[in-house]
Amino acid sequence: MSMLTPPGMGGKYRITGDRYPRMRRPRHRRRIALTIVATAVALGLATWGTLQLIDVFGGRSNTAHAAQGERHCPDSAKTAAAQAGNATRKLPAPGTLTVNVFNATPRSGLAKRTADELEKRGFKIGKVGNAPAAYDKKVKGAGILLGPAAAADGPMKVLSTQLTGAQRKTDARKGADLDLIIGDAFTALTAQKDAAKSLALLSHPSPAPKGDAKC
Repeated sequence: MSMLTPPGMGGKYRITGDRYPRMRRPRHRRRIALTIVATAVALGLATWGTLQLIDVFGGRSNTAHAAQGERHCPDSAKTAAAQAGNATRKLPAPGTLTVNVFNATPRSGLAKRTADELEKRGFKIGKVGNAPAAYDKKVKGAGILLGPAAAADGPMKVLSTQLTGAQRKTDARKGADLDLIIGDAFTALTAQKDAAKSLALLSHPSPAPKGDAKC
């Protein structure tokens, strides 16, 4: 009988030898630990998803994208718009422009009648007569507006409202006078009512569409 065998117990209850039974940890503890970890991960994912939905439906994402679009709006577009606005405000009045009227067609009297009409509309009239040899009987369109390069973005735009379809050119002249050279397709100046509307639109352009306000 072994010394570990309680008194009075023998037979199949007797412990013999020098090995003892090992005690294993209950498996349910490991399952509990895994369950806790999985639950924590699931809660974390659920919380992150909820925050994303709040951002989308709460409008934060749209606001952020809009702000980012404004930050990346090209400065050149804003500069161009500002320059365009300044240019329209600096357009000269018809009364400050002197216009020479030349007839490049075989029809007589066109230069005088056209000059008289321009004067009624507020323009100053300079020379009136036949076109220079470089243009005489060589203008196929309605006419040509000719002036110094400095007048291209101001005075010539104002004069162009009076003759729809006229071609605009610049030369190296020193003075500020403008030439209106009448061509073969000329019938008359633009109707005064329509010319006045074009001039008003040129001086006070319509606001840009809302879609263009981003840039």
